[in-house]
Amino acid sequence: MTQLSQKHLLGIKDLTEKDIQLIFDTADTFKEVINRPIKKVPSLRDITIANVFFENSTRTRLSFELAEKRLSADVINFSASSSSLKKGETLLDTVNNILAMKVDMVVMRHASPGAPHFLSRYIDANIVNAGDGTHEHPTQALLDTYSIRERFGNVAGLKVAIIGDILHSRVAISNIFALKKLGAEVMVCGPNTLLPKHIQSLGVKVELDVFKALQWCDVANVLRIQLERQQIKYFPSLREYSLYYGINLSMLQKLDKEITIMHPGPINRGVELSSDVADSNHAIILDQVENGVATRMAVLYLLASQKQ
Repeated sequence: MTQLSQKHLLGIKDLTEKDIQLIFDTADTFKEVINRPIKKVPSLRDITIANVFFENSTRTRLSFELAEKRLSADVINFSASSSSLKKGETLLDTVNNILAMKVDMVVMRHASPGAPHFLSRYIDANIVNAGDGTHEHPTQALLDTYSIRERFGNVAGLKVAIIGDILHSRVAISNIFALKKLGAEVMVCGPNTLLPKHIQSLGVKVELDVFKALQWCDVANVLRIQLERQQIKYFPSLREYSLYYGINLSMLQKLDKEITIMHPGPINRGVELSSDVADSNHAIILDQVENGVATRMAVLYLLASQKQ
């Protein structure tokens, strides 16, 4: 298989296991490229990509922009805060105006779940979902599972605990889909108020005790508390959350095995992770950042190659 089964990357739910393996194999090649003295390849020099971000982003937007430039694509950056959306223009009109400038691909982040899916029905360009509300964040899940594969050699058979604010996290849902497709066992852990109802229907275990979750898993993917998406209080205070669900080095030293710690960023140091864990050999957080560029290069390259 040399092509993705999908025209767009809207969510992990739409991908097959073969699609994910193809993305990983392609990312392996691009990881070699970004570690060379000359970090550019001319793969997408005839492609124009628009980064259309209707929600604030630093790491994801920079990672996509770097991936696009490493592939020699022409890049347009669009920010909703300075756009005609403030004047009442619709999402479809905004994107159609961008496409009138002969853009081939749109990387899009939006606060509304399903926004990239809506656009995909009306425009011809390839769409990459860079996060839609609390729904999915497919490239984050791809780089997370790619980082696990790099660390362990395989994802199948591993036990992965996703710990933290599962309810408001698009990263958690995409990771669950990706890990299950690749044969991992998945557990979610957090306060009852931050676990979605019926989460077990996705085939995951549920644990309320963070130490038991750490004792069970090979990998802990720790999520931040998403206060910006919380309309009500789901726990008394950040201090109390940290007391019951924060992970520190002394906890890891009490385990009867060594586990790997991941975090999609940004880290709230002293809340979900202490600094001595975030900066320890347990953590592969900076590997995730590097792998994000290689994985996104792979996604953009594979989507663009469908048109050639």
